[in-house]
Amino acid sequence: MQDIRGFPARLGALLLPGALWMGLPQSAAASAPVKPDTTAAGLERLAHRRVFFGHQSVGGNILDGVRGLPDAKAPAIVEVKDANATIPQGTLAHAFVGQNERPETKLAHFEQLLDGGVAKQVDVALMKFCYIDFTSSTDAKSLFEKYRATLAGLKSRHPGVTFVHVTAPLTTVQRGAKAWFNELRGRPVFGVGENVSREAFNALMRQTYGGKEPLFDLAALESTQADGTRETYEVNGRAYPAMVPAWSDDGGHLNAQGQARVASALVTFLAALPESPASAKAGP
Repeated sequence: MQDIRGFPARLGALLLPGALWMGLPQSAAASAPVKPDTTAAGLERLAHRRVFFGHQSVGGNILDGVRGLPDAKAPAIVEVKDANATIPQGTLAHAFVGQNERPETKLAHFEQLLDGGVAKQVDVALMKFCYIDFTSSTDAKSLFEKYRATLAGLKSRHPGVTFVHVTAPLTTVQRGAKAWFNELRGRPVFGVGENVSREAFNALMRQTYGGKEPLFDLAALESTQADGTRETYEVNGRAYPAMVPAWSDDGGHLNAQGQARVASALVTFLAALPESPASAKAGP
């Protein structure tokens, strides 16, 4: 756990060094990740479902992981550009929604596609923000309220679709000599302030939807090591999660290991969702 002392609400203040990393006890973890142990069975169930996924680059990483799953029954992955496109059973349809660093555009585009015709074609829909949508100064509460209002409207207009909520992905936190020098000079340390904002948003997601509506905790998966311990750092005595370095080669995007881990968990999660009236939709 990296101890970043003297880290006030305004993130531009001097960050003093002191690096000690440890796992956050599981009891303190925000949410346990889905155990990816039924991938084959999950792929079989998904052969009878239509899923729509709005995302950007990390979502692309996850889809690459789905493509690489060792099972011939993996869902067909098809990019949707026309809201009226036909989506057959067994399809994981997706679209690159909005613009990075402008999360509101992602919400608007996701909403536009579903209202424009995609909702008539699918059983399940989900969207995720990207780590780059969050800075140290992001108003997480305001962004969450926009997300909550958008999803509430979609659910009201499309009651036959199961909407899945996804926590925002994390990044690693810079460590070592470079981080120490940045702290001494009062410069931002990569991942520290941004992950604080991401965790503020994710905490609202868990508080609002956890145990009430489907919630795929991507951040929990990214911050959990293979042995189950949590990757965290400390700011003013509070632990915040960070991406496990083993799951990424650049500190933000998922590498092959991270892709396989998240893809397997997502397939298991989607397959475990109860059937909805949307499964009776007509179509090829």
